[in-house]
Amino acid sequence: MSDSTSAPTILCIASFFKGNEFIRGARRQGAGVVLLTREKLLDREWARESLDELLAIPGKTSVSAYLMAATHVARTRQISRVVALEEYDIVTAAHIREHLCVPGMGATTARCFQDKLAMRAKGRSLRLPQPDFVQLVNYEAIDQFMKRNSPPWMLKPRIGASSMGMRKLHDPEQVWSAIRELDARAEMHERSDFHLLEKYEPGNVYHVDSLIVEGKIVFTNVAQYGAPPFDVAHGGGVTTSGTVPYTSKTRKDLLALNAKLLIGFGIDRGVTHAEFIERAESKPNKDRFYFLEVAARVGGAFTAETIEAATGINVWREWASIESATDERPYRLPKTRKEFGGIAMSLARQEQPDTSTYDDAEIVLRVSKPNHVGLIVRCKRHKRMLELLDQYIARFNHDFTAALPAEERAEQHL
Repeated sequence: MSDSTSAPTILCIASFFKGNEFIRGARRQGAGVVLLTREKLLDREWARESLDELLAIPGKTSVSAYLMAATHVARTRQISRVVALEEYDIVTAAHIREHLCVPGMGATTARCFQDKLAMRAKGRSLRLPQPDFVQLVNYEAIDQFMKRNSPPWMLKPRIGASSMGMRKLHDPEQVWSAIRELDARAEMHERSDFHLLEKYEPGNVYHVDSLIVEGKIVFTNVAQYGAPPFDVAHGGGVTTSGTVPYTSKTRKDLLALNAKLLIGFGIDRGVTHAEFIERAESKPNKDRFYFLEVAARVGGAFTAETIEAATGINVWREWASIESATDERPYRLPKTRKEFGGIAMSLARQEQPDTSTYDDAEIVLRVSKPNHVGLIVRCKRHKRMLELLDQYIARFNHDFTAALPAEERAEQHL
């Protein structure tokens, strides 16, 4: 750990255990690093060798608790950046920046990268193609939405990662029943006005992961999920994702839409994970892709490792380099490669699944996580990547795959 408290410091916030690669990367760049996390996570395997200080927020965390902790740090350290390592902390980090007058996204911009209703409203103002939606507040507006959009509809919490808390509803009575059930909850942030209703759009789902420096996109990776994440989360099975061919029209179209999204949303630096759907009913001269959601964070479920397999770029480490850059030492993207990275992953019946019989030469990482099984591959050819992922889906289903009910909300982990 550094003995200096006068050097600029990156203040990291993590309500969940993730981001060690960022912490180590920032330290390698010479930055001081302080981490604020929940007391419940204090004993986790944080990269303590790269931290100047590790502070735990006791009890149930809140924005004000993080503000007080950040102010305590700022008494003795010069905070140059505030970084949210997890999606639930994006707006909290913005409030700290505004309170301490640290450069970076303010709360209004940050909300568009966390709040699904805010990002829908912003997308509409930018005329991004996206599903029709309505906030669950005005009863007449909800009724009109259901009349102009045939079911099914997606009920989504405004705040939340992955498919947590989402439901597919098939008739008006299910919608009104869901509103009544939500409004009966004790916690205000779980009630219906903290949700939106959205037209369900079937189709292939893609994710575009980007690095941004001074408002410019300097790196992107385009990948396609096998089954849509919602279907896997609620129906079980093996989730897969793999690099989209580099010369394909699909990649070109998604890069253009991603650029319009990020420039319009106003992010100036950092990392993003955006998801788009290829509409099953798209027609000539109609929008082929719809914007689904975007977050100013690294994609979960070993997305960073899969991107690294394909390109050689670890987005956690590069994000740390971006946040550590100075006028005297500006950020430079390392040389990238154009290969194909893929991942197959599933819940497992076994606590420590044995994948020793999976011996393909293309395997570069075996996921080590209790009751999960996963393999990441690096391939020269797109066809070979698809072949391996298809094989792993069938073998995982036979050897390992388990299913659990989809989680309703993240509060059980907080």
